[in-house]
Amino acid sequence: KIERHLSGVAALALAALLTGCGVSDDANSNSDSAGGKPQVFAVNYPLAYFAERIGGDAIDVQFPVPEEGDPAFWQPDGDAIAAFQSADLILRNGATYAKWTATASLPESIQVDTSAGFADAYIKIAEATTHSHGSDGEHSHTGTAFTTWLDLGQAIQQAGAIHEALAGLLPGQAELLAANFAELRTELESLDGDLAFAAQGLGDQPVVASHPVYQYAARRYGLKIRSLLWEPEVVPDEEAMADLKALLETHPAQLILWEGEPAPESVAKLDALGLESLVFDPCGNRPGEGEDFLSVMRGNIERLQAANQP
Repeated sequence: KIERHLSGVAALALAALLTGCGVSDDANSNSDSAGGKPQVFAVNYPLAYFAERIGGDAIDVQFPVPEEGDPAFWQPDGDAIAAFQSADLILRNGATYAKWTATASLPESIQVDTSAGFADAYIKIAEATTHSHGSDGEHSHTGTAFTTWLDLGQAIQQAGAIHEALAGLLPGQAELLAANFAELRTELESLDGDLAFAAQGLGDQPVVASHPVYQYAARRYGLKIRSLLWEPEVVPDEEAMADLKALLETHPAQLILWEGEPAPESVAKLDALGLESLVFDPCGNRPGEGEDFLSVMRGNIERLQAANQP
């Protein structure tokens, strides 16, 4: 059962969320060159958005991943790493997201693993095929599923970790930070309930995903998902279509989720198999102009609800 109100969830695990020795109680000298505002760096867009909403004008949020890249597999150059090293706070996603952070020389005392509070609930991936995302190079999804925020209950906990870290960084702004977090939490709770309702409409209907990024959403909202390794811009060839047909023999789906808008030729091929294409954007990177994390998630929910209509 999905809990609509999770106001106490984030607070239960906050004491374990800061890595190393914890974040300093006052903004250090790194903020002096930025007009006194602490510099907060994030490894993905959801964390950057949560920080912007909670910190408001009191902080300067930096998310340096290129628009065309996948933040999960982005490899920063020396200048980008140096910028992270000079931050007042580094917001990490945890769950093996942004693996470069495990080998880069980053001060432990300024890092926050925002998913540490539910680390015992990480989803392990036994094996996966190596593939590539264009310029991001080859990689696999073996190890730990990392799109943690697609379980919106976990997203609330990650926002709670950010709130706690910012409260330690800016003790004089406690009231503002608490009010901003409360507002964001309410909006995320609403989305959580709406997504649960939309997913409930699918019942036990099998679903195919173009990519293995929906594990936490599948677990929380009861979606029966099996995944391919397809990219939205790549039209599936004969071998890929044969793999899909084999999957459909044991998993007779009528709906396929895409991370981004699929190529029209791909949609036509899938239509011929009775598969409806639906974009469910994980929103790992900053969305287009006029969009934000909440609006992207609302769009995902609306499309999922529309797929339930007869």
